[in-house]
Amino acid sequence: MITSVQNEKVKQWKKLQKKKFRDIDQQFLVEGYHLVEEAISSQWNVIEIIAVEDAEIPQNISSLPVTVVTTNVLGAISNTKTPQGIAAVVKMKNNAWKQWKKIICIDQIQDPGNLGAIIRTADAAGFDSIILGDNTVDLYNDKVIRATQGSVFHLDIIHYSLNDAVSKLKKDAVSVWATTLEEATPYNQVTIDEKIAIILGNEGSGVDESLINLADHKVKIPIYGQAESLNVGVAAGILMYRVAEFS
Repeated sequence: MITSVQNEKVKQWKKLQKKKFRDIDQQFLVEGYHLVEEAISSQWNVIEIIAVEDAEIPQNISSLPVTVVTTNVLGAISNTKTPQGIAAVVKMKNNAWKQWKKIICIDQIQDPGNLGAIIRTADAAGFDSIILGDNTVDLYNDKVIRATQGSVFHLDIIHYSLNDAVSKLKKDAVSVWATTLEEATPYNQVTIDEKIAIILGNEGSGVDESLINLADHKVKIPIYGQAESLNVGVAAGILMYRVAEFS
């Protein structure tokens, strides 16, 4: 059992709380029974399990190395107020470009809760892929991972320049929607094609103009009350379920 937070292994785990070291090691931490089980059942490369002595170890991890730690040690590497007693170190997954049919493109979204919610909703709505553009919050940020509730393990998620990605999607006969309020068509009046990509923009500035100009359709969600706009996660859900309903 590891009992000291000064243990070299613990120090290595703690480094994974920072993007710099996650990128160097190509590893990240997940916490809690649900996320650990999702990582394993989704066949990601789980490197090791970290658990307190009395934790209930899921049966499907019998072949994985388990490091037992004290509650104090787990608390030192955890980003949650009440750790569940189990965590895992997981290898990042580098997905390749594929011929997807339903795609979300993320343009500089900064809030981890928003990105996590979008990934979770994309999974629920039957989307295939998330393309993360430059200056978007780190996918492996602990708040993003928690907000996905395990959906991060179910989708093809890649990092790609969105200008290049949109051009490539159009060559793949994907109809590209850009969300904007200017000169846009209400989302429920746009034809649902067989292949669709939806570009969602930064919480403050929206979708970059260069991407809007590349899109096949400018799409908006009408505002009937006095709010200036919708939260990007909510808007994403409305658009994705519109596509799911007719595809």
